[in-house]
Amino acid sequence: MTTFSDLQLATPILKALADEGYDKPTPIQAQSIPYLLQGRDLLGLAQTGTGKTAAFSLPILEYLHKNPKQSQSRQARVLVLAPTRELVSQISDSFKAYSRYMKCSQAVVFGGVGQGRQVEVMRRGVDVLVAAPGRLLDLIGQGHIDLSALEVLVLDEADRMLDMGFVRDIRRIMTYLPEKRQTLLFSATMPRSISDLAGSLLNNPAKAEVTPPSSTVDRIQQAVMFINGDDKREALLELVKSPKVVRAVVFTLMKHEANKVSEFLNKYGISSEAIHGNKSQGARERAMKGFRSGAVQVLVATDIAARGIDVDEVSHVFNYDLPNIPESYVHRIGRTARAGREGWALSFCDAEQRAWLRDIEKTIGKPVPVVRDHPWHSEEAEASTMRPPVLGGGGRGRGGPSRNGGGARRPTNHRSDAGASGQRRYGGRGQRQAAGVS
Repeated sequence: MTTFSDLQLATPILKALADEGYDKPTPIQAQSIPYLLQGRDLLGLAQTGTGKTAAFSLPILEYLHKNPKQSQSRQARVLVLAPTRELVSQISDSFKAYSRYMKCSQAVVFGGVGQGRQVEVMRRGVDVLVAAPGRLLDLIGQGHIDLSALEVLVLDEADRMLDMGFVRDIRRIMTYLPEKRQTLLFSATMPRSISDLAGSLLNNPAKAEVTPPSSTVDRIQQAVMFINGDDKREALLELVKSPKVVRAVVFTLMKHEANKVSEFLNKYGISSEAIHGNKSQGARERAMKGFRSGAVQVLVATDIAARGIDVDEVSHVFNYDLPNIPESYVHRIGRTARAGREGWALSFCDAEQRAWLRDIEKTIGKPVPVVRDHPWHSEEAEASTMRPPVLGGGGRGRGGPSRNGGGARRPTNHRSDAGASGQRRYGGRGQRQAAGVS
């Protein structure tokens, strides 16, 4: 078994890794680090939660340790690009942890906060700059950052950056970089757009891959519930009440819906916070701090915030809305089953999102098992997908079409039934197990 010592990392780095309790590299780290120590460009394909940050930060710190140099004003030796503020902050925290016993200056650059502090740090020059593309271009345009002497470039979560429309920003940033540099590109999936980007940026790259592109982590148990939109909040409330749901992330398509879902859960005694692009940086940091500590049980997020949610103890992911980009499904459910743990991903699918479910199943290469025996089952939503039965019997939930006709809508309101009493349950034990809540 390979250890970090076998990789011949510098003593200060090994000491910091020991402090963190790390002795053996993960597969993506074991594959990537030797190539990067040789100075090779790299294309890394791995799911979130597999240790990608250490896969590039450790060899970068090794390079800086062996090649000490004073950065000039406004310059950085290493640039790491990431799509969200949360991910920028987490990458920066990792660099700080692994470099605690060596000299390594760094800065973070992202929007949503004043730029004064960022400009001041860059005025002195840094070894490592971790940045989101938008604010980085702003500061370059104002003359506060000079990337002409950059030695190493990392694009982390490259597929997500392209999904969020950053491809033009990335292309513009490349025009400010020297041609001679080491370039690393990490992605969870490998669509054609990433292949094209890698081909234009990487020079004879090595490749490290630990899972097939667009596959989901094996430890994640997936399920889907066909449900009408009006029933989603009540169903979610009942599900998150389960003692099996230790810490959960709920994904919505819209920011206003994230706020409404979070407010609804709080109203009925489930500690929840919403996190999305309209939240201030301080509010997002407070929400994440509460979620990590366990004070907040449920984090309700939009896709733009997904990559920044890096918490090992997430037991469940609920797709309140399915994503309209299949690869986003992979990113979302990757919030659970981290650090060797198992996890559950349960999705709601209404009639309007049925085509998205088919695209997701095509992308992940397998059908998502169906849970039918629950009081909110919608035969209309399921029939529109033209799928064969997977779980449950007869395609009829409790209080199904024989009572209500068509959509199997539940007969009572959430205030008296789910919200007040909290005693409503659905299906047999097998169905509850299939949904990951029993």
